[in-house]
Amino acid sequence: MQISSVLNDEGIVRFKKVEYVRFPLRLGHDVFTQGKISAVSEDRMIKLMLAYQLLMELHEVDDYMACSTSAMRESENGHLVRDNIEQRTGIHIQIIDGQREADLVNNVVVKSLGEGQYIHIDVGGGSTELNLYKDRSKIIAKSFKLGSVRLLEGKESKNSWIKIKEWINDHVDYTQPIQAVGTGGNINKLFDLSSKLTESSTSLDEIQRMRDYIAQFSLQDRINKLQLNPDRADVIVPAGDIYTSAMRWAGAEVIHVPDVGLKDGMLQLLYDRACRKKKA
Repeated sequence: MQISSVLNDEGIVRFKKVEYVRFPLRLGHDVFTQGKISAVSEDRMIKLMLAYQLLMELHEVDDYMACSTSAMRESENGHLVRDNIEQRTGIHIQIIDGQREADLVNNVVVKSLGEGQYIHIDVGGGSTELNLYKDRSKIIAKSFKLGSVRLLEGKESKNSWIKIKEWINDHVDYTQPIQAVGTGGNINKLFDLSSKLTESSTSLDEIQRMRDYIAQFSLQDRINKLQLNPDRADVIVPAGDIYTSAMRWAGAEVIHVPDVGLKDGMLQLLYDRACRKKKA
């Protein structure tokens, strides 16, 4: 959860982070192995939403948006859990599809792009969204059921890698140079640990090197020696495999990591909605 205030400096709008809380529920562990959210996970989620609801009250939040992605949209009881949470906490959660998720992220990613061809790779726990841009215009997008938690649990479909490779081969213009843009917590961490080309970019070789370096350590050593959060330590290597594979298939040697994601797209939507209300 992120709470932000809006700063307007002579027409230049910025979002100032006021509160940020991250708690790993790991719903995908339940859904990708059992097909539904367990009663224990539902209870933990209700407690978390109650905490968020109190924080929003304390900060006197004007508007909010709550989204769930692949785990809840694939869960057989996802809508029931969503309704129970709303009844207990008053927080309405939107279960968004892969296209909606990609659109929200793209609204903020496009601001970091230059001219030319880019492949945007967004890896979540249960899905990966790929978007192809040319001169800041989105050409095509696709969501795939391949994510870091799904890979960790061994629950990816056998042909998911093939589907991603085929999609890239079908849509990338190999006669033109291409660069990658990466979003998601795992690429942010890999980027932080890597040597940089610029303030916001690094190479495919460097991401691969860092992925291989982390993979040498046991889970406990990743937590204790590399000081990775437990919920990051186990998924960062499979996530790295998705980023590097997509880059290699696309022919992208450089990746830009603008440190934006779904929450930033949600904030932008809330701000745009508030502006429309003022004009009405």
